[in-house]
Amino acid sequence: MLSNFLLSLSLGLFFQTNALNSEKPKLVVGVVVDQMRHEFLDRYWDLYGENGFKRLVCEGFSFNNTHINYLPTSTAAGHASIFTGTGPMNHGIIGNKWFDRKKGKSVSCVADDTVSPVGTHSHDGQKSPQNLKSSTIADENRLSTQMRGKTIGIALKDRASIFSAGHNANAAYWFYGADEGKFISSSWYMEALPEWVARFNNSGIAESYLRTWNTLYPQEHYTASGKDESPYEKGFTGKESTAFPYDLNKLSKKNGEFDIIEDTPFGNDLTLDFALAAISAEELGKDAHTDFLTISFSSTDKVGHKFGVNSRE
Repeated sequence: MLSNFLLSLSLGLFFQTNALNSEKPKLVVGVVVDQMRHEFLDRYWDLYGENGFKRLVCEGFSFNNTHINYLPTSTAAGHASIFTGTGPMNHGIIGNKWFDRKKGKSVSCVADDTVSPVGTHSHDGQKSPQNLKSSTIADENRLSTQMRGKTIGIALKDRASIFSAGHNANAAYWFYGADEGKFISSSWYMEALPEWVARFNNSGIAESYLRTWNTLYPQEHYTASGKDESPYEKGFTGKESTAFPYDLNKLSKKNGEFDIIEDTPFGNDLTLDFALAAISAEELGKDAHTDFLTISFSSTDKVGHKFGVNSRE
């Protein structure tokens, strides 16, 4: 399937929140945009705001000729490679899933029957980094600070959050949609969700994104994309057309309920909402020890699978 080869976690941006002349960063943030090809920076340049990608490119560094030599370029292998600095032959994450010869079946890269779900009754909470054979940059920060520096991993996808944060993270959170619409974790990290996470889950923020998805600009602005409706687009069940707009509240019942949020830009909005809540509640960057926050924006990949990389979506 071609889109599997386009899961190129090609934009891994690290930046620190303190001034450049500081001796030690207070908070390091590792950002991955899942399935964002490097050429998207140039292709959509005129549509970006001044404080987003333009700021990162103009005030930071853009590595235009970088190649990580491995296949497949799946979410799990990509995140593990970015945050460990090595490839699958060393870190052991060869794909999103693989055939386990001892169990005689295909298993998820993050599946762990020895841990319990936290924040949900679903088996989706039985996940951990046990299969990761190398340490991540966040692990090394934890070790260098004698475990005083915090690490928090956040993503819609479990494998993106877990393999970015590493083995020693204080927490890794991922989104469980279905009929719950919550950020969850596992007993690898904690016995119960912190109060701030439970408060966020009960706030109705996820439900607020079951709204109408339309283009940000008028249709004629999207000259760098294909037509709004194309035969190769999968779209959503219950809507014959793959043209804007999309009534997510109406479509959600036939598209996994809260799962539909992940297949739209609102999934990235929800991820950012949760990351900002984490920074505040966990007081990241507030003490003398460097903290590490990893954020993976997964919806770009979800939309790419459903509509294609040349789509207006």
